[in-house]
Amino acid sequence: MSMTETQTLDMTHLLMQAYEVGDMINSSAEVAEYKQWKNAVERDSEIQNAVAAFAKAKLAFEECERFGHFHPDYHAALDIVNKAQAALDRFEAVRRYKEAEARLDDLLYTVSETIAHAVSDTIKVPSNNPLPTGGSCGAGGCSGGCSSCG
Repeated sequence: MSMTETQTLDMTHLLMQAYEVGDMINSSAEVAEYKQWKNAVERDSEIQNAVAAFAKAKLAFEECERFGHFHPDYHAALDIVNKAQAALDRFEAVRRYKEAEARLDDLLYTVSETIAHAVSDTIKVPSNNPLPTGGSCGAGGCSGGCSSCG
């Protein structure tokens, strides 16, 4: 067997295992809860009206945001967006959906981090968290705990 054939077999095996991990994630409690609350949000017409109002407010704010604080309607548009967001957050289904989404994101991050660190402790793992807490040179800086800067 040539080196190329061996690499192809290794990659095929690796991809099959990745699909198995994906299947396990898809059958997890986190995904089930996420789908449950996502469907609840999508089926509720009152929530959908609030989502549409938020999207409209956000679009108007983005137009003002192009000019920053100097736009005459910037602060008013920002207030409208904040009120629309608060209106959305009053719905239990929206709150639960956001919580389930955060737990699913955490699960996916943990799996990604586990895979990356199985290869090397210095591999960067992307996260949706704007304030990284890891002790390695990941997205957003180093805490001094890695070998390259510590």
